[in-house]
Amino acid sequence: MQMRIGFRTIKTAVGSALSIAIAKYLGLEFYSFAGILTILCLRETVKRSYLDAWERLIACVVGIGFAMLMFRLVGYHPWSIGLILLFLIPTLVALKVQGSVTTACVIILHMYMMEHVDWAMAKNELVLVGVGIGAALLLNSYMPSREKELVRFQKQIEGNFERIFREVARFLRDGATDWDGREITETTAVLRDALRMALLDIENHVLREETGYYAYFLMRSRQFEIIERIMLTLSTLDGAYCQGRDIANFLDEMAGQITPGSTDQTQARLDQLFRLQAEFRAAELPQDRQEFESRAALLHFINDMERYLKIKKNWLLRKR
Repeated sequence: MQMRIGFRTIKTAVGSALSIAIAKYLGLEFYSFAGILTILCLRETVKRSYLDAWERLIACVVGIGFAMLMFRLVGYHPWSIGLILLFLIPTLVALKVQGSVTTACVIILHMYMMEHVDWAMAKNELVLVGVGIGAALLLNSYMPSREKELVRFQKQIEGNFERIFREVARFLRDGATDWDGREITETTAVLRDALRMALLDIENHVLREETGYYAYFLMRSRQFEIIERIMLTLSTLDGAYCQGRDIANFLDEMAGQITPGSTDQTQARLDQLFRLQAEFRAAELPQDRQEFESRAALLHFINDMERYLKIKKNWLLRKR
C-alpha cells in the first residue's frame, strides 16, 4: 500500500516540533504539552482553527481560575479535582466551549502534580497555551489554493448538464430510450463534494462571508432539483410528439450555453421559452386523453424550464 503524506500532516509534524522547541527554550514546565495543543488546533480550515484556539484559550483561563481557588481552599487531594470539575464543566458549557474541557483538565492536572499554585505557575500555563495555539495559527495561516479542484467540479457539472439536456432532447425528438442516466447520479455526488469544498474555501478566508464558487454551486444545486423534477415528468411520456420537437430544439440550443454566460443570454432563452408557451396555448385542443396528458406533461416541462432559467438569471443579477 502506497503511503501518502498530505500537506496538513506536514504542518502538524512541523508545528508540534516547533511549539515544543519554543516552550522548552523558554524554560516552561510541561513544555511537551505545547505540541499537543498545536496538534489539536491545526484544523481543516483557518476559520475552524481560530474558533478552536479561542475556545481552548477561554477554557484554560477558566480552568486556571478554578484550580487556583480550589487548591488554595481545600488543598491538593484527588477529590479536589472532582470538585473543580463539578463547577468547571457547567461553566464551560454555559460559555459554549465545552469541547475544550479536556485541555483545561490537563492544565489543572499540571497544577495538581506541582502541588503549588501561584501567579508564576499560572503564567507558565498561559504561556504554554499561547505557544501551542500560536504555532498552530501561524502554520495554518497558509492554506493551499482549492481553485483547480473547484474549476474541475464546475466543468464536470456543466458537462453533465449538457449531456442530460441533449439526451432529453433526443428522447423528445426521436423517442430514444437507450440513455442509462449515469450523469444524474454522478451530478448528485459531484454537487455534494463541490459545495463542501466551496464551503471549506470560504472558511479559509475568514474576512469573506461567501465566495463566487459557493454561490455558483448553490445555484447549480437548485437547478439540479428542477432537472430531477423534469426527469419525473418525462417518465410519464411514452415516445416522441410533434410539440416535443420544438422543445428538443430549444434544449439543444441551451445545452451549448450551460456555462455561466450573461444575463442577456439567459433572458434570450427565457424569451424563447415564453414563445413556446404561447404556441402551446394557441395550439388546437387535444383529440384524445393520451394527447391531452402528453401535452400537459410537456407544458409542465416548459414551466419547470422557466424556473430553471430564472434561478440562473437571479444568480447572475446578484453576481453583478
